[in-house]
Amino acid sequence: QVQLVESGGGLVQPGGSLRLSCTASGFTLDYYSIGWFRQAPGKEREGVSCISNYDFRNDFRTYYADSVKGRFTISRDNAKNTVYLQMNSLKPEDTAVYYCASCTPRLTEGALEVWGQGTLVTVSS
Repeated sequence: QVQLVESGGGLVQPGGSLRLSCTASGFTLDYYSIGWFRQAPGKEREGVSCISNYDFRNDFRTYYADSVKGRFTISRDNAKNTVYLQMNSLKPEDTAVYYCASCTPRLTEGALEVWGQGTLVTVSS
């Protein structure tokens, strides 16, 4: 069964940090750009970050929404079939359900059309 499973969400105070994980099963992430999306209550889903698959130089590119640049860092470990999102300096407006899925550099959904169940991040004092 092809699926993505997110984990690592929770309750954190403003200024705190969390690391989200997105692990694939039933397929390998190696060939896909994978990213994070979030949806806050009453708002549309938005792209947060995207990491490309490796290019011919064995390198990859990362993309971020302006709202998270300098605070969030996306990374991937293909050996573990996992993509991470390190979130620092969290703000209450980061509160949302975070999902991983395939992505494009414009932070839109990619071609894979597989979504995880999401993990809730709540930033509150």
